[in-house]
Amino acid sequence: MSYDAIVLAGGAARRLGGADKPALSVGGRALLDRVLDACPDARTTVVVGARRPTARPVRWTREEPPGGGPVAALDAGLRVVTAELVLVLSADLPFLDRDTVRALLAAPGARGTEGAEGAEGALLRDAGGRDQPLVAAYRAEPLRREIALLAAEHGGLAGLPLRALTAELDLVPVVAQPLAAFDCDTWDDLAVARARIREHGTVLDQWITAVKNELGIDLDVDTKTLLDLARDAAHGVARPAAPLTTFLVGYAAAHAAATGADPARAVAEASRKAAGLALRWAAEAEAEGEAGSASDSGSAAGSDEAERGGAG
Repeated sequence: MSYDAIVLAGGAARRLGGADKPALSVGGRALLDRVLDACPDARTTVVVGARRPTARPVRWTREEPPGGGPVAALDAGLRVVTAELVLVLSADLPFLDRDTVRALLAAPGARGTEGAEGAEGALLRDAGGRDQPLVAAYRAEPLRREIALLAAEHGGLAGLPLRALTAELDLVPVVAQPLAAFDCDTWDDLAVARARIREHGTVLDQWITAVKNELGIDLDVDTKTLLDLARDAAHGVARPAAPLTTFLVGYAAAHAAATGADPARAVAEASRKAAGLALRWAAEAEAEGEAGSASDSGSAAGSDEAERGGAG
């Protein structure tokens, strides 16, 4: 699915005391980078706001005037992109994921497949039933049309609310996982996001995703298989063997993938081999331990017999 992405990163962040909100971190990564990770396959990614370091290359632009609000920022982004479908995101969404983005991109055309005319866009509907126009996918032509009409009606776009734009568009709602629309408008929001990312039930998935993004790899990780391998290596060999073994499995899988093997299968195969070795290692040590115990028992029995014979 061909699309361009526009990320709005130029807000004043008044409720954060004017802090550089897109640069604030959750889970060790800047909010802006976390949003960019959700749309890695965009044909062109435009960030509207002041330039700052990003984990992947993007194009930069500014609204006119700077600080002119979301409609002006969206207009500035639209002047750079060329795709017929445009993903529009705010830069403060720590839990936005690729599944949500794919659902948004697919929704405008889904209505058309049922025999009716396709919608002009799709926007995320959060857990409270509120529509989020800055977590949305729009058809570019109607979006440009409505922005031009607003500019003509108001003599400009600065200060206009997004609802003035979206109210005139035919949009379909998309309900995604509850945290996808969570944004960080306040310091309390940021604290909640940082706490949630470390919750027991999700921390491993969040960590694996963060590491993959940090390393620039896209691989389905079978967490259970790797954890089982680490357990077998730690219990059957020695505790330090766990991280070293999983590292070697990753290295072996990467080597296999470089020769044309499927990366996920390469990880699974390397894990299977290493786990089998760890179990054999443990079984051998256990057998040696049992043999040693038997030998010790025999020696003890012989000593007792010798002592009894000497006493007689």
